Amino acid sequence: MQFWITQTLNSLALGGLLLLLSSGFALIFGLMRIANLTHGALFMTGAYVAASMVRAGWGFALAVTLAAITTAVVGGLIERLVLRRLSGNAQAQVLATLGLSFIAADACLVIWGGDPIPVTPPAFLLAPARLLDFSFPSYRLAVILAAVVVGALLYWLIERTRVGARIRAGVDDMQMARAVGIRASVLFTSVFCLGAMLAGVGGAIGGPMLSAYPGLDGDMLSLALIVVILGGVGSLLGTLVASFIIGFIYTFGTALVPDLAYVILFLPMIIVLAFRPSGLFGGARA
Repeated sequence: MQFWITQTLNSLALGGLLLLLSSGFALIFGLMRIANLTHGALFMTGAYVAASMVRAGWGFALAVTLAAITTAVVGGLIERLVLRRLSGNAQAQVLATLGLSFIAADACLVIWGGDPIPVTPPAFLLAPARLLDFSFPSYRLAVILAAVVVGALLYWLIERTRVGARIRAGVDDMQMARAVGIRASVLFTSVFCLGAMLAGVGGAIGGPMLSAYPGLDGDMLSLALIVVILGGVGSLLGTLVASFIIGFIYTFGTALVPDLAYVILFLPMIIVLAFRPSGLFGGARA
């Protein structure tokens, strides 16, 4: 019983990280129609920045904040200096983000080396939590709670604020949004910064679970792509549901049948797309 409870908790924690990573990816993809392949690199950068700050004794909360600011700034620079100059050329934008992801991976390798860097969680979350006869890693419970809070705030931002209304208008019909006075350039940069920040926060929070290591960007980007495709492009609800579906499939698949983990991971996506090409919640905004 302990195994099933522990793996369920691990699945929820991984699903929470995927929600942080994939929600920003889905927003950028849905609004700008850009498959931002630097998203995994931004996640890895957030993990490395947080790891460095924690090792320097700055405190975990400050490390997460700095990772969020760093990745938001980097995301804004990518959108302003690279993607905007390639506006209208989707193929060039994808290739540019792919190239930037390789550059970021090599830069992280040069700066931090090739060995994994573990991240120490806050001291008050080091001891396991106990309920009845079961013990749970306290930090993973905190990750689940953090993902729920961030998801609720993101839903409030998208569905209940003027900024969210502009984002939704841009996702639905950018030409009409421009016609009613929405400044697309400001909107694009804001959404790109928001998506990059969410990726950085996900990397920083995921550091104590995954560590910061070369290749983390590719591992997480592939999962984010699956989540976005499975949930439906531009759908926050689809991203939420698909994040936890993939979290459960990946965790239990790796634990029970590690030799077939990727078969189990990709097969449901293929089946869903065969019958519903737009994804589980394709066309749904919320």
